[in-house]
Amino acid sequence: MLHAINYLIGELDEEHLTTLRQFGGLQSYPSRSKDPDPVDYSTGSVGIGATAPIWGALSRRYVHSRFSDSDGLVGMDRSSGSALGRQYSLVGDAELDEGAVWEAILDPAVAELGELVWIVDMNRQSLDRVVPLMAAERLERMFGGAGWQVITCRFGRLLESLFLRSGGAALRARILSMPNPEYQRLLRHSADQLRGRLPGDGEGSAEIRRLVTELDDATLLAAIRDLGGHDLEVLREAYRQIDDTRPTVIIAYTIKGYGLPTHGHPQNHSSLLTVDEYQELATGMRMDPDRPWRRFDHSSAAGRLCAATRERLRRPRIAESAPPPVPTDFGHTPAGMMATQAALGRALLDLSRQAVDVAERVVTVSPDVSSTTNLAGWLNKVGIWSPTERRDWFDDDGESLVRWRERPTGQHMQLGIAETNLVGLIGELGATWSRWRQPLFPIGVLYDPFVERALEPWSFGIYAGGQSILVGTPSGVTLAAEGGAHQSIKTPSIGIEQPNCVGYEPAFAVDVEWILLSCLARLGRPGGSSSYLRLSTRPVPQKLAGIPGDPGARDRRRRQVIAGAYVLRRAIRPAVTLVGMGAIVPELLNAGERLGRQGIDADIVCVTSPGLLFEAMQARRGLGEARSWIIDQVFPADRAAPMVTALDGHPHTLAFLTGINQVAGVALGVSRFGQAGALDDVYRYHEIDADSIVRAALDLTG
Repeated sequence: MLHAINYLIGELDEEHLTTLRQFGGLQSYPSRSKDPDPVDYSTGSVGIGATAPIWGALSRRYVHSRFSDSDGLVGMDRSSGSALGRQYSLVGDAELDEGAVWEAILDPAVAELGELVWIVDMNRQSLDRVVPLMAAERLERMFGGAGWQVITCRFGRLLESLFLRSGGAALRARILSMPNPEYQRLLRHSADQLRGRLPGDGEGSAEIRRLVTELDDATLLAAIRDLGGHDLEVLREAYRQIDDTRPTVIIAYTIKGYGLPTHGHPQNHSSLLTVDEYQELATGMRMDPDRPWRRFDHSSAAGRLCAATRERLRRPRIAESAPPPVPTDFGHTPAGMMATQAALGRALLDLSRQAVDVAERVVTVSPDVSSTTNLAGWLNKVGIWSPTERRDWFDDDGESLVRWRERPTGQHMQLGIAETNLVGLIGELGATWSRWRQPLFPIGVLYDPFVERALEPWSFGIYAGGQSILVGTPSGVTLAAEGGAHQSIKTPSIGIEQPNCVGYEPAFAVDVEWILLSCLARLGRPGGSSSYLRLSTRPVPQKLAGIPGDPGARDRRRRQVIAGAYVLRRAIRPAVTLVGMGAIVPELLNAGERLGRQGIDADIVCVTSPGLLFEAMQARRGLGEARSWIIDQVFPADRAAPMVTALDGHPHTLAFLTGINQVAGVALGVSRFGQAGALDDVYRYHEIDADSIVRAALDLTG
């Protein structure tokens, strides 16, 4: 339908119309990144396309309040009463079964978004069946309880006129009380069958029988199909009632397949018309079936409507705003003990001091875990974003660590505990560079075990062109005291497998700084990409990083960190290579020293991005376009040795590294649910402690 409308108003050439679902052609679900015609939001994944305009509205408001030159933003519906333009979603009633929809609707921030309008296509069918208990009244109460304005378009004007006649009240009560499948079955009846079945046998049936007997066949058949969602005047009246001070949902009763031979049938979701049915449809619409792409004559009423619609929807071109250049190194060499999670908060504060123009583009988002993920310092400095200023009633409380100052100039957005909402929002914040020519640097922070819960909507946001940074922290069984429920295992794979995304798991604070700056430099621009950072709460001695003092050597290390790996210790002639990642690196270094005392010298490599290493290895084999220099520097063939890999995550994450030089290897990691306990006990349980690394190396070297 979207492609057809774009064609009729001149935004799509005829050559594209025959390419639907073909390779390189029009997408079966509208795509901002792949379709040639204007598309505001990518759709296709149930619930995510529907909720995207919610996060688009929040992003629009954020840009409008933060940047003074945002008045020229495109994508505004000037015809609506909302100063910020309306955001529309067309939602199937069965789609409301998706939990992500209600997570979004119920978030407290959404109740203030008066530019939101949802139209629920109340056809009472899912993909496979007529849903027996699809009750609009219950949906009305649920939306109303969330603070939405609810407008229901139940019947068309023909049925409403019949309800005013003798027996009409009984007819109305009968239609409203019958089960959904019974009503759908009536749609498939002839007029004579309707006269027998419609009255039923309950109270008022005699009155209904007299009423339908008075109607001719055409009127009776039209009346049973006369629902509000098919009456344009009923819909126009609903749109005129929209209150721009709160979200609005219009529940429009419809018939699935309206006007087609398959209308109302339980299995009509993927039904195709026969050639004869297509010919009959074209004839009924006064169209030529042999010229299916013919546009309306420019002088006709339809042609004039298309031209006027094109002008009304025309959007002015706005010059792209390139994001500010991001520094590559703040020059710090951290000392003492620090966790990578704490290093993130420190890096954000450093950014606000040393690169103000970059920092003002940063917007952080979290689902009620700001304080527990070390964002308190950043929040206290930049404040919480809110459309209007709100008083912090604890601003005079000396025991409060976080100053909750809510104002339109804030740079942190706090949501409820719903990870799908968080990634939906950072996806839309990450699309403002292409939607409204205002690049932002969105960073979403959540507990790493819940990244998988948010992965599908985040992935869809990346597909739609959103560029963001997702931070999972704390991660792994290193969060020993929390037990298996909060210990992530599979998340390292995300950095390898997610398209248009670079995954990192740094070991040291300076790694976090370099990686964060590099990830920020990928955002808000054509050809940019998203990033995933897996961080830890384990304090690690920063001297173990061995940062070179020479500026050239330091920059070489920085480039290797960003490219995916670097060497921590080089042996004169390695008997084994120990490779680790993230919080497990101290165990690796400990094992290397112990092996050295036994005369077994080891190269020790710190991996920061398995995904980049895998791409480099593929490129060296002629598969892909990544640069492979990092493989040659860190794993040169002349230093090939048996390899032990270890990480706080599933062992397959690093197991492929043995294939670089075809060496024997042992892959250590976490492949079962975690346990609560002291860190040493938990590491020993999963065999990722120094003892296990030493044993694996001895097995390989004999």
